[in-house]
Amino acid sequence: MVKYNDRDLDRTFAALSDPTRRALLARLSGRDALSVSELAEPFAMSLPAVMKHLDVLSDAGLVAREKTGRVVACRLTAKPMEQAMDWLNRYQRFWSDNFDRLAAFVE
Repeated sequence: MVKYNDRDLDRTFAALSDPTRRALLARLSGRDALSVSELAEPFAMSLPAVMKHLDVLSDAGLVAREKTGRVVACRLTAKPMEQAMDWLNRYQRFWSDNFDRLAAFVE
């Protein structure tokens, strides 16, 4: 059985539980990096509020930040999501197996 780091998994799911944080990650996907200002642009909230969301994402290991001069660039780091997907896939297999048995029973 695969061993999971519960604390890391908890932080990942907690970070992903907020729609604003998921939207920030979506903006970063497919891009090399965006500045905090560029990330905050479409959101109707203050820059400090966006920074707090980025702190949570960074603490969970989902976002890496790099400061160059006065600009803080953010990029997506997907490693914690891999562990979360592995954990979720265990349950996906469970439900798939159960649905397969149900379909066989109904037929």
